Amino acid sequence: MTDDPPLRILHCFRSPVGGIFRHVRDLAMEQSRAGHAVGILCDSSTGGEHEERLFQTIMPYLSLGLTRMAIDRSITPRDIPAFWRSYKEIRSLQPDVLHGHGAKGGAMARLAGSLLRVNRYRVSRLYTPHGGSLHFSRGSWSGRGVFALERLQEWFTDGLIFVCDFERRTYEEKVGRLFRRHEVVYNGVGEADFEIVPESPDAVNFLYVGMLRDLKGPDIFVDAFAKTERLLKRPLSAMMIGDGPQKQKYLDMMTSRGLGRRITMLPAMNIREAFASSQNVVVPSRAESMPYIVLEALAAGRTVLASDVGGISEVLGKGSDALIPPGDSDALAKAMAESITVPGWKESHLPDREKFHAIFSSKTMASRITALYQELAGR
Repeated sequence: MTDDPPLRILHCFRSPVGGIFRHVRDLAMEQSRAGHAVGILCDSSTGGEHEERLFQTIMPYLSLGLTRMAIDRSITPRDIPAFWRSYKEIRSLQPDVLHGHGAKGGAMARLAGSLLRVNRYRVSRLYTPHGGSLHFSRGSWSGRGVFALERLQEWFTDGLIFVCDFERRTYEEKVGRLFRRHEVVYNGVGEADFEIVPESPDAVNFLYVGMLRDLKGPDIFVDAFAKTERLLKRPLSAMMIGDGPQKQKYLDMMTSRGLGRRITMLPAMNIREAFASSQNVVVPSRAESMPYIVLEALAAGRTVLASDVGGISEVLGKGSDALIPPGDSDALAKAMAESITVPGWKESHLPDREKFHAIFSSKTMASRITALYQELAGR
């Protein structure tokens, strides 16, 4: 614990799935270990058994508790009663810091925090986009509306935190030049994640983990896998872990190409168990901000091949051969083939492990974010 007095911190976000949930879990645990009182407010209508198990692992760290209520993904008239319920809950917890994650969480934290200030209650209002609204196009009417709302809300924000420089640049390109205190603080993973995962004897050559929808590139993965087999002139093995609205599309794609027996598709599972069953992790996304799967895989000692999108190059290093032009299955297949045939490929093209740990640990992430909280609180 630092010499600064402990803070009461409430993290607000909508959906307890994916990268935002991982980010908040790690942040909450590290802040709790540092002596702060931490709580979470999020949606009650999303997430399943896997997410419930994750909540159970962090409950001991949430001295301000876990509050769940229905929060719609889109802007609807139901937002008004939902906001009022969340405001009353937030007011009862008396936080020093309200940190909103994602568009809905950011709106909730900043509106509630501003209303508390009207009532002469001092609270710091912070916002991390996590991609979210920044995926909209500036050329669409919906995008213009979303970015106008983001700009308006910046007036009610004390600090913005971006998970990579790509996210900060995108915000300034689409929303406008930042006029509030802001920091780039990279996502980080815990010390347990940095333990090397031993490879099982029957490990597959390539692993895809993520949502089964085109944005994440499962179709590119399947296409590149087939091309890698042709390049090496031998059968290979792969595993796809996840679920999503286009799952059947990829199953049909595998079947039509005769890959059904060489690519196994499984539902969400413990990520370290997945790493144990694989040699190389492929992240073929068409768009990302700072995906945790890249950090988790590198920390676990896996070779990573990823699309050059979002902040991934800030992890792997600009110009790395592990970075693939987005959507280019030919280039991905070439890199996949080289990664399992060229001696020393991993050591030559992936970041130094010690330097990676110094930048991308959850302890570093939480320390920097909490220091900003303290600064804004005037402590």
